[in-house]
Amino acid sequence: MTSTGAFERQEADAVMAALMARVGEKRPERRLHAIRRVTELLGDPQRMYGVIHLAGTNGKTSTARITESILRALGLRTGLMTSPHLHRINERIVIDGEPISDRMLADNWADVEPFLTIVDAELVANSEPPLTYFEALTALTFAAFADAPVDVAVIEAGMGGEWDATNVADADVAVFTPIALDHTEYLGDTISLIAATKAGIIKPASRVVSAHQSQDAWDHITLACEKYEAPLRIFGRDFSLTSVEPGVGGQVISVEGIAGHYPGLALPLLGDHQGENAALAIAAVESFLHNGTQMLAREVVEEGVSLASSPGRLQVVSANPTVVVDAAHNPHGAEALAGAMMTSFSFDRLVCVIGILQEKDVAGVVEALDPVVDHFVVTQSQSDRSISVHDLADAVSAIAGPDRVDSRGNSEEALSRAEDLAGAEGGVLVTGSITLVAEVAAGKGR
Repeated sequence: MTSTGAFERQEADAVMAALMARVGEKRPERRLHAIRRVTELLGDPQRMYGVIHLAGTNGKTSTARITESILRALGLRTGLMTSPHLHRINERIVIDGEPISDRMLADNWADVEPFLTIVDAELVANSEPPLTYFEALTALTFAAFADAPVDVAVIEAGMGGEWDATNVADADVAVFTPIALDHTEYLGDTISLIAATKAGIIKPASRVVSAHQSQDAWDHITLACEKYEAPLRIFGRDFSLTSVEPGVGGQVISVEGIAGHYPGLALPLLGDHQGENAALAIAAVESFLHNGTQMLAREVVEEGVSLASSPGRLQVVSANPTVVVDAAHNPHGAEALAGAMMTSFSFDRLVCVIGILQEKDVAGVVEALDPVVDHFVVTQSQSDRSISVHDLADAVSAIAGPDRVDSRGNSEEALSRAEDLAGAEGGVLVTGSITLVAEVAAGKGR
């Protein structure tokens, strides 16, 4: 790294440190007025480009990435906001397919920070907490997209929807991936309560596309669509995944879109759920461009789908044995992962390295994985939110049986043990939290 590059990296690290000094994103403030005040002072950067806004429990990041890739193949300059990141915060702010540079990150922070300070002071004077990590990051992201400038931003909601900081943007297209139980301490302990919050991203003039949902979720999505006269397109009714076949490094899918048929698309992502995510992404782009009335150019969709990537989602990071990392951290995600492991791989033996964060449904995750896993190696990531190895081992043993469970104190030792247990013809699955996946991916040089 050159001296200039090292200096810019230091400046970007300083931005991360400033954000980390704020209340973490796992403790959100249920409000929009604070982020609205910041964006108002910044000149409402979120109104300077089109917006595709995604909410849901699982599949948001992959769907967002495929959506952005198709839009970029169309020749549009794109912004992509996802969370969380694997290694560096730059990964959350993607401009035209590339994570924001350290230089751009630092420069945009220098522009935004004085306004964050003003709003912090106003909030404290009103006996309210200052801007959180995620509120400040959202303001930074919207400003960076306007500065780029981008034509369209694909924005993944952080948590919920109605009061999520990203919801200061008005969605041209609101996209719903499957809604299930997660973050129940903030969103509610039923799908109905969670869906009511997530449906808050629907705005007047939004076009809405959705994956298949439970009836409890549909009740709130359809109510919001009726309230705002927003047309709703549903997976399985208005668009669908018509075929899935194994392909080199992924799968070949055919999609019946809202406006036309897109056969033989090479998707470099594994798992049937990723095919459904791709169908949802295609429908989102059709809705954004022509309100679903015109078919996209087939070669554009082929290019966009074929170049899509989703690090940390069914990602193969090494061979002999094959090591697959996936950030599934709730029962719904673990069920999709278990299905994908059965359809995408044929290992003689599958060993799972698992580490889960506090307040997650450990039993639900392990029960979903148990039928496809031969042996578990329990560990914990370096996150201070990790469940201890001892406590997690007890919980996993209660489901899988103690004879199918080992434990190791850190991810490196756990991975080594799992590779030994799997053997050259076996497979190792690393899952349970994004922090564990990030550590293992970094150790494998991915």
